[in-house]
Amino acid sequence: MSDEFYMTISIPTDDEGYILLLCEHCGTFFKATPSDIEDDGVLRIFCPSCGLTSENYFTEDVIDLALRMIKNTANDKLYAVFKKLERYNKRNNTIKFKVGKRIKHETEDPIRSGIEALEVANFPCCRRTAKIKPLLKMTGAYCPFCGVKNYEIE
Repeated sequence: MSDEFYMTISIPTDDEGYILLLCEHCGTFFKATPSDIEDDGVLRIFCPSCGLTSENYFTEDVIDLALRMIKNTANDKLYAVFKKLERYNKRNNTIKFKVGKRIKHETEDPIRSGIEALEVANFPCCRRTAKIKPLLKMTGAYCPFCGVKNYEIE
């Protein structure tokens, strides 16, 4: 049995192709396109509100889904190991060992895009767009792709 396994979580985009991100420092939601986030020219993602970078920008929905998927997979692997041990002990009659029922899986509901109250902002410094809060658009925001403070966002 392999010690490694891989999971894929689909993070949905909104109607315009943006995914929802959450700053772990200030809790501000914003959106960017997957192509901009994965671009090799973008070294870090900056929060448009506080200007700080985070280790990740996953929302609670994504983290909760990942934890449920890991728990379900771990329970399946443990059940398989104990079932194998049960079969082995039946042949050897050394110890009586009985595996109970398989643990019921937690639901793995798909993630919804959510939070539509964000507006598209053009960042001329990087020639990219992101969706930010309307208030940030009026007062100025940090560019999510280079960290420059822009006061005149289109």
